Amino acid sequence: MLDNFSPHKHPNVRAWAAANEVELVFLPTYGSWLNWIESEFAALRYFALNGTDHRSHDEQNTAIGAYIRWHNARAEPKTNFAPDSRIRTWTQYTAKAA
Repeated sequence: MLDNFSPHKHPNVRAWAAANEVELVFLPTYGSWLNWIESEFAALRYFALNGTDHRSHDEQNTAIGAYIRWHNARAEPKTNFAPDSRIRTWTQYTAKAA
């Protein structure tokens, strides 16, 4: 999943994606909340950083590492992102090699 940052649409990127069977899915403008990684970052901020006063980067890194280990121990794979979603038809996500 990609935002609409112009390098993501470069012909070389599209050609590489097509050659490597990678599907480029572009999010709508102001739709970053649709990207799964954004929710992961939000949870990390909420559980490891908000309301804290870490005295050093090492202390902050320890808190982040502890959250990531806790989260990964309970994680389940995310697969098959909305194969029938209308967003796939109106965002023209398919890569066309030049």
